[in-house]
Amino acid sequence: MGSTVTGVRESDPTGLHRVLDDRVVLPQAAQRLDTRHALWSDEVRIRVERLNLDAASFRQLERTHTRADGTVDRDALRAEVLGIVASRGKMQNPETGSGGMLVGTVEEVGASSPLGLAVGDRVATLVSLTLTPLVIQDGLAAWDAATEQVPCDGYAVLFGRSIAAVLPDDLAPELSLAVMDVCGAPALTARVVSRYAGATVAVIGGAGKSGSLSLAAARDAGAARVIGVVPHEQEAARLRASGLADEVVLADARDPIALRDAVAAAGGPADVTVVCVDVPGCEGGAILSTAAGGTVIFFSMATSFSAAALGAEGLAADVTMLVGNGYVPGHAEHALHLLRGHDGVRRLFEERL
Repeated sequence: MGSTVTGVRESDPTGLHRVLDDRVVLPQAAQRLDTRHALWSDEVRIRVERLNLDAASFRQLERTHTRADGTVDRDALRAEVLGIVASRGKMQNPETGSGGMLVGTVEEVGASSPLGLAVGDRVATLVSLTLTPLVIQDGLAAWDAATEQVPCDGYAVLFGRSIAAVLPDDLAPELSLAVMDVCGAPALTARVVSRYAGATVAVIGGAGKSGSLSLAAARDAGAARVIGVVPHEQEAARLRASGLADEVVLADARDPIALRDAVAAAGGPADVTVVCVDVPGCEGGAILSTAAGGTVIFFSMATSFSAAALGAEGLAADVTMLVGNGYVPGHAEHALHLLRGHDGVRRLFEERL
């Protein structure tokens, strides 16, 4: 039998009742969340099977724990993740501010939960770990700390305004998790590309998870030309083999002139530029790669939005810049449709896993 919190604080669908800070902030901005096992009536508790850490967060953790000889101290990395979750009651990297998402099984549903979930449903949460109360109970013993997918045992709590999707039966859970982790990117890309007639679209980081889905989404939304930008020949070969891009170009996205020239040589500037890389310093090149009147969509948590705004001003660039917030209605279904409908997307995902 489950237990319900009574007589403590009135629940709020945004999760304010779980915030332990002295000031009133939303859960994502909170320093610590209440992780008690008992539910308020509009909450859902998930038995966690696997976390998917945000790519920018995982790369930052790897860099932090890289030894002088270039190897990564995986034990220290694992310990840091455990420490973050234990101290904050959620997974929110203090350097990047980002978290990730999770897969698990519904183990209790509050009587007034509006999420439509039932006990036993296997779900992927479509809200960030940065605002999700989380307890890890196995010390991450099964995680080798070598990838952003983290098998674990513990529990998490969803609020009245949280989002979760029931996992499809035809896909492996780790594949579904990888897709749903970035499902906001292709949905917003499709929405923006559909507003242009015969758009040229450049996706920076085109061989990655969000990048490959965004290339497929741009094509399906009517793009006349899609350009995939990658930093290394190995990724270029994989992206060419996928057939997702008309042109695949090599460029360091942190070098604004090299990126601009590479996109131009491939048929740019782009009407829509989608930034999907997990390293900082790509703002200027993305702006220079975009035509006047075009749109830049930033999906990377490594993006400096002040650098983007000031950079566009300094370059006198007439571009619209959008922050990919990770949510578009129907985004999970759309991303899964792209995975099933584009063999190249599925192959790139399965190679990563």
